[in-house]
Amino acid sequence: MPVIMQKAFRLHPHSSVQSALHYSCDKINKGRMKRIYAIVAVQLIASACVRSVPPNVSVREESQMTTSDLQNGYRRATGSFEVKMIPQPPYDTTDGISLGRVTINKRFQGDLDATSVVEMLGAMTSVKGSAGYVAIERIAGTLQGRSGSFVMQHSGTMTRGDAQLTVSVVPDTGTGELKGISGKMTIDITDGKHTFTLDYMLGGAP
Repeated sequence: MPVIMQKAFRLHPHSSVQSALHYSCDKINKGRMKRIYAIVAVQLIASACVRSVPPNVSVREESQMTTSDLQNGYRRATGSFEVKMIPQPPYDTTDGISLGRVTINKRFQGDLDATSVVEMLGAMTSVKGSAGYVAIERIAGTLQGRSGSFVMQHSGTMTRGDAQLTVSVVPDTGTGELKGISGKMTIDITDGKHTFTLDYMLGGAP
């Protein structure tokens, strides 16, 4: 992320994606404004949407969830991950709506010892706090002692600041000892640290 964007988030840690972008754009040459806006939009969408809540579960209820709350047959894997983002030039900025793409390389640690590559597409609107992104991620490594790979599908939206994100395993993408895997992942970012919780099942049995 550009230094000016990092400064924006330090000064406005709880502001919306668009507010941070506007702060940054006020500090740079107007001729670069649209380019910076579009290139970093997808990165910021991803950061803003990462707080995920399962359907029909409130944030308070989610914070109280433990392994005893797992559905029958599911396992829970937790850990952290590091990201390296590679933004691409925007491909559409028509009518004030910026469409962009980003490639993200991840390194997972914890119950999931793996690497992944994420291909992400995002849209940033002219309405404060409204945006969206979709992504496909292939994860390869070891999950609680089982080696193999699987694919995750991301779908994130922000509606005037209200963020929702679903990250789920694409059916029948598991390979090796992870063949038959299904499940969902929640992601959180606290003080710049990325963490995850993956609730999963293998072939219908733990």
